[in-house]
Amino acid sequence: MYSYAMLAQMISDSIVRYQEGLMKTQELMRKNDVSVGSTPHDVIYVGRKIRLLHYKPVIDAKNLHPIPVIVTYALINKYYILDLQEDRSFVGNLIKQGFDVYMVDWGTPEPIDKHLTFDDYIGRYLDRLVDMVRDRSGAEKVTLLGYCQGGTMSIMYTALKQEKVANLVTIAPVIDTEKDTSVVANLCKSIDADRIIDTYGNLPAEFLHRFYMMLKPFSQGMYKYINLLDNLDDEYFVSNFLRVEKWLFDTPAIAGGLFKQWINDIYKGNLLVKGKFVLCGKRIDLKSIEVPLLNIVASDDHLVSPECSIPLNYHVSSEDKMLRVYNCGHIGLIASKLSQSKVLPEVGKWLRSKSSKRLEQIR
Repeated sequence: MYSYAMLAQMISDSIVRYQEGLMKTQELMRKNDVSVGSTPHDVIYVGRKIRLLHYKPVIDAKNLHPIPVIVTYALINKYYILDLQEDRSFVGNLIKQGFDVYMVDWGTPEPIDKHLTFDDYIGRYLDRLVDMVRDRSGAEKVTLLGYCQGGTMSIMYTALKQEKVANLVTIAPVIDTEKDTSVVANLCKSIDADRIIDTYGNLPAEFLHRFYMMLKPFSQGMYKYINLLDNLDDEYFVSNFLRVEKWLFDTPAIAGGLFKQWINDIYKGNLLVKGKFVLCGKRIDLKSIEVPLLNIVASDDHLVSPECSIPLNYHVSSEDKMLRVYNCGHIGLIASKLSQSKVLPEVGKWLRSKSSKRLEQIR
């Protein structure tokens, strides 16, 4: 057993090591050009700080799968978590499998954007980007692939504009928040979004930094820096660490109007599952969704409880729907060895089967 003196000394040593690791991280970030989002792409649209990226195929264009894939990430943090490094790039893997991949970069809202809501982001911006991809590719419909909040937004869009969507792939979407027992959900259900936004206009990025620290204060706020000190000689470990650190702190503000809806309507009201969420004047009914659905969930997700994501399969009317649960965490679904070896191959196999059916219909 440890004496109080021994425990006090261990805590003191840990604090010192944490401070050393934090200072070392700051030094390495200053000295190194931390490259992210390096998969070759063209920026084919820029408007209102939103960009549409088109990734360059690695196979002959005529052999690409006929249905383009539009990837939508959350408005929290930046899209390049899906392209963090070459050997664990989500979009890079899809490209190698022969898919025509586009990515939405939502950008960073400014004070003037404080009134933007889901009506703007989904009904205007995402719809415009979908039409651009349809025109550019010549495809009648697209596959929407959404991660986290981006998955929820892809679901909303599909219910609103189903005639433009061929397939829907969702990864850890926020759906039934009454069943979400995560720390994130508990915090979202307890905060006063109206007061925050009335004070600040948009949700400040600093709020999100502190929010993430509260989720895992020791593993994310202390021990990871100690772990860095123990692995300074491992160049691969250090480069990966710096990329993730860059992503964690590269947090945009969130438009005030949308943030209020996200907290009040989705988390507190659970209106999406109840069929009471209104988008562009239309009540979003999950039962109206009939397109093929692949819903991917992490069993150890600490950001979105699997019990929150799984109900999507019960609420849509799609006859062709699949649920896959992987033994990993939230980020593990899209930026890990497991993602590369298991998740993405299954996504590719599922999408290829839909492309084959589409080709048969065209013929």
